[in-house]
Amino acid sequence: MLDLLPVEPGSFHARLTRVKLPTLRLMRAQEAAPRIACVSLPPEPVFVTFPTERTSPLICDGVELQFGDIMFHSLGERLYQRTIAACRWGWISLTPASLLTLSRTVAGEDLADPPVGRIVRPLPKDGLALVRLHAQACRIAETRLDRIGHKEVARALDQDLTWALMTCLAEGKVLHNPTARRHQSGLITRFEAALTAHQHRLLRTPDVCRALGVSEQTLRTACAHVLGMSPSRYQRLRRLKLVRQELLRASPVAESVAEVVGRYGFTDPGHFLAEYRNAYGERPPGARRGAADR
Repeated sequence: MLDLLPVEPGSFHARLTRVKLPTLRLMRAQEAAPRIACVSLPPEPVFVTFPTERTSPLICDGVELQFGDIMFHSLGERLYQRTIAACRWGWISLTPASLLTLSRTVAGEDLADPPVGRIVRPLPKDGLALVRLHAQACRIAETRLDRIGHKEVARALDQDLTWALMTCLAEGKVLHNPTARRHQSGLITRFEAALTAHQHRLLRTPDVCRALGVSEQTLRTACAHVLGMSPSRYQRLRRLKLVRQELLRASPVAESVAEVVGRYGFTDPGHFLAEYRNAYGERPPGARRGAADR
């Protein structure tokens, strides 16, 4: 569901904690470096996403979630999520049927997954309660696995988190017009599809814009807003990642490295090596020092 693209030199490290409760499913992510993620949610269940620290901005389709904000996703939503520093964030999921039943019980109203993902800003005390309970459940899972597996403990955490989540969604204020956000995200999705269709070629931005039927300024603005970088830089990082994945899978000998690199449109070995080192802080997998330097 998360296709990650690191955007700074060096290794990308993350820790994921997943917790299964009677009704809710939780995940907490602790990431050590900035990245872009193409997020493709499944048709079910319903997901909400939120930052778990004040100093860890989480940007969804160009809109920054402040601490306490919640991204209430539509079913099967596709979006771009990025960070600009080390980040900690979490999500909670539940079935659409559970959402409807619990919202009637807790909030006295029918809550359903939105047709388009939206950002909700709960009352400060409600948002803090949700983050605190989410952290508590994940911390227990990380440190006392025997406790989180206890039925009574799991049930109590599930009930408290459910109450907090329903309160946040029912009483929170909906922020931002999703139409403008969806337009730019849709353009980046089309841009991504064009790159996927020609992933072994370096496409010129004017040619991409003509194929998409948009001006260069429109594409550059959307990329800066959603991806945090220019179309050309995103394409280069994306192709470097594809090369890296293929080299790691194949563990090729040095002669094969040149073939893989050339297949992805990198015609200058020295320029490729410099770009790769700048992106990952190391030389390509499988490349011998002398061959790579030449």
